[in-house]
Amino acid sequence: MLSRMMRIDTAHFGWIDVHTTDVLRFPLGLPGFEQRRRWVLLARRDRDDVSWLQCVDCPGAALAVVDPRRFVPDYQVSLAHRDVACLGLRSLDEAKVLVTMNRTERGLTLDLKAPVVLNLRRRLGRQMISNSDLPVRYALEKASPPRMRKTA
Repeated sequence: MLSRMMRIDTAHFGWIDVHTTDVLRFPLGLPGFEQRRRWVLLARRDRDDVSWLQCVDCPGAALAVVDPRRFVPDYQVSLAHRDVACLGLRSLDEAKVLVTMNRTERGLTLDLKAPVVLNLRRRLGRQMISNSDLPVRYALEKASPPRMRKTA
């Protein structure tokens, strides 16, 4: 696949250049962003704890995401086989699993119930509801909030 550069406007990071091959397609969108189907995963080289799912077509749509095992080492997600298969995955082991991080009046929380599952090889993603009894608002204690800074 031929990669071209594209410039996208973001509310939190200013203008950034990304390769077209870095664009992730979410055929169903994301909850609250159902019409937004193209996203990129942004990570800072100097800080690997928080990444951002940034919508390509909507500057203000960016979600903080983290690897759940960074904060919950025994995190296990159970998903229906058909949900995993829709991304072209044979098993969840082939997927990159992230969870959204949210700021509430009490601090930071992780949505462990509805992980964002990515097939990086096919550039496909979907937020799915886990069959497991996991919390939607898992509170993080003594965690520093993710900083929204313009990246170079």
